[in-house]
Amino acid sequence: MRTLIFGSKGQLGRDLMEVFHRECAVKGYDRPEIDIADEAALQPLVEEFGPDLLINAAAYTDVEGAEDDLEGAFLANETGARNVAEIAAHHNIPVVYFSTDYVFDGKKGAPYVPSDPLAPLGVYGKSKAAGEHATMVANPRHFILRTAWLYGPGGNNFVEKVLGAAASRPELKVVDDEIGSPTHTHDLAEATLALAKTQAFGVYHAVNTGSCSRFEFAQAFLEMAGSTTPIKPCGSDAFPTKADRPNYSVLDTTQLTEASGYTMPAWRDALAHYMERRNSTP
Repeated sequence: MRTLIFGSKGQLGRDLMEVFHRECAVKGYDRPEIDIADEAALQPLVEEFGPDLLINAAAYTDVEGAEDDLEGAFLANETGARNVAEIAAHHNIPVVYFSTDYVFDGKKGAPYVPSDPLAPLGVYGKSKAAGEHATMVANPRHFILRTAWLYGPGGNNFVEKVLGAAASRPELKVVDDEIGSPTHTHDLAEATLALAKTQAFGVYHAVNTGSCSRFEFAQAFLEMAGSTTPIKPCGSDAFPTKADRPNYSVLDTTQLTEASGYTMPAWRDALAHYMERRNSTP
């Protein structure tokens, strides 16, 4: 399966390149060499490589920044998504689009399934919901994978931000009223490969199983890192933000497992794997 990946240098893109390379011929592109919002620039790359699958891992992911940059967020997450999906459809090949738990408002109070109605609170979530719709309309052969709290090697993610703060501050405060599903990019890449081998097109949730608060998540990786910095729980009102976030955005992965045969690891096991990779990287 010849696979072309846009957004190949991001934390997810790197793991997609690594995982797909085991079984597929893979080529990746990222900014500044290519911008998925530039439709004319994409066509020659697809024609030259002749892929069997297009993966769109390029995205505008700055949740706070999106509140002041609506145009930029929608340009990448909706227009770019449409461009990639349309080109894939033109060549009669499937497309993969990654979305987010932020397409939900967090008010359900139980794990979200793919068919639950969308109700994004902020610009970022709205732009990703628009990208989902654009992808669906442009290409019926789509895999849309919603994920959450993503972390991977080389990324400026929650894990690395908190570990960095722990190394320089006498004490940490982390919110305990945001509940979700932390997800290791390696496992999301494995799930993507497993799903891409099927013809089970549609929308899926792909997160590490189980759930925790931001505080519980931070406690776990600080302990694994051997940090002795004290950490205390607090409410999200202690850290005012421009963007509203869902307080409960746990995602149900049952349909992913049924369609692909791949079961996402539990979040603590995935975190331990990430810490091992992190410690082994020069």
